[in-house]
Amino acid sequence: MDIEKQKEVIATAREKMHKAILFLEEELKTYRAGKANPAVFNNVIVDYYGSPTPVPQVASITTPDAKTMIIQPWDKKMIPAIEKAIMAANIGFTPQNNGENIRINVPPLTEERRKELVKRSRTEGENARISVRNARRDGVELLKKYQKEGLPEDVVKDGEITLQKETDNFNKKIDEILTAKEREIMTV
Repeated sequence: MDIEKQKEVIATAREKMHKAILFLEEELKTYRAGKANPAVFNNVIVDYYGSPTPVPQVASITTPDAKTMIIQPWDKKMIPAIEKAIMAANIGFTPQNNGENIRINVPPLTEERRKELVKRSRTEGENARISVRNARRDGVELLKKYQKEGLPEDVVKDGEITLQKETDNFNKKIDEILTAKEREIMTV
């Protein structure tokens, strides 16, 4: 029974740490690295008949080549609203509207913009690390609470050691993800 509680605490913490990694990966997908990537529009919100909606939910986004994206709204009346949302999002694109769809030419990133993106990705990485540490802290606190309720001290100590190993593993994954993203951003 004691080991079951410990395993449950570790599994819960591991799940929270895994979610932090998934969130980091999703967030970094929206960082433009000089090539066409429809994920950059995931956080661009357009007013769709009174409700704020991400662009990918109101249009199809295709990438005919590495430097071009085409946004084809399912409702032609949405074109001006999508253009306005892209300009307001300040993601470095100038939309071109031909009445049927919106064409986006992806400009090469400036050195300054690349450095800014690296800085932002490091901030996201730090947020993920904080989430991982919080999951470890919550796990340790729960183990200590169980210790007061009669869980043996050696089981608690083993749990704390396991939680620290998990934390170290997830932090290493975060470092790997950030290194890969920085390399992608800085590649001209």
